[in-house]
Amino acid sequence: SKSPVADALLRAARNGKQVTALVELKARFDEQQNIRWATQLEKVGATVIYGLAQLKVHCKFLMVTRREETGVRRYLHLGTGNYNEKTATLYTDMGLMTSRDEITYEAALFFNSITGYSDLPQMDYIYMAPTTMKPKFLQLINRETMISENGGKGRIRAQFNSLSDPDMIEALYKASQGGVKIDLNIRGICMLKPGVEGLSDNITVTSVIGRYLEHSRIYWFSNGGKEEMYLASADWMSRNLNRRVELMFPVFEKHHKERVKHILDTMLNDNRKAHVLQPDGTYTKRNRGKSSAQETLYKEAVEASKEDISEGLKVRRKPE
Repeated sequence: SKSPVADALLRAARNGKQVTALVELKARFDEQQNIRWATQLEKVGATVIYGLAQLKVHCKFLMVTRREETGVRRYLHLGTGNYNEKTATLYTDMGLMTSRDEITYEAALFFNSITGYSDLPQMDYIYMAPTTMKPKFLQLINRETMISENGGKGRIRAQFNSLSDPDMIEALYKASQGGVKIDLNIRGICMLKPGVEGLSDNITVTSVIGRYLEHSRIYWFSNGGKEEMYLASADWMSRNLNRRVELMFPVFEKHHKERVKHILDTMLNDNRKAHVLQPDGTYTKRNRGKSSAQETLYKEAVEASKEDISEGLKVRRKPE
């Protein structure tokens, strides 16, 4: 019922800014609120798009375009979780803010497409379900398999909610048989069986159940030392890859990659809340230790926010 994002959009429209919002009316648990927000946005002159026929829009995307002294500039946020004030206090998610031209350009093409202003674009950096995302995932997994089969060290590490798509599972089994080491942190449903001799010896699956609901989608591929990292709104489920509008986007900057890898490492190394999936489908709690991923990352986030506030105060106090 309270949404700082919706309030900001309303305020922008009232102040004469051009506002376009795609409001997904099929959003589970939020249908009534989304209808209310959409109605309010229309009343103040915003353009409201009510989703797409036959496809649920599940991507999380916000872009601000400004005319500045140097020309038109776009500022983009792409996320793994909803713009929802309530779930933001319960779910762990990741978001990327960027003004990088190649990413913001493709994001603008994508938004024009789903709002009906243009045809589906060809994109080189952002991948979209149900068209290009699944083929890209399969290509990335198969590349690791080929690297390993040719004497290299294939490696895949990922964190997401659920794994049930048959094609993805088959590709992971093939990768494991080819020698690729695969570490997955899957909070919920997993229809893959790890650790089966001759099938999935090189795959481990853990699930971390703690105070917060793990909701981030992180995908990392070693690529023979030229690592590639992506964040996404989608899990490896058929509904996400084939029947929803989703986005996967790359992480380019070195310090961002290091931060995301640290989070992934911390989650995979949890020995207090982690449960390990066995070949027979049961879960065994990892030996109780002192490393709680959620506690560690929470403390780091608190310290980082203190540093950000301190730096902000220094900037504001800087003399004219």
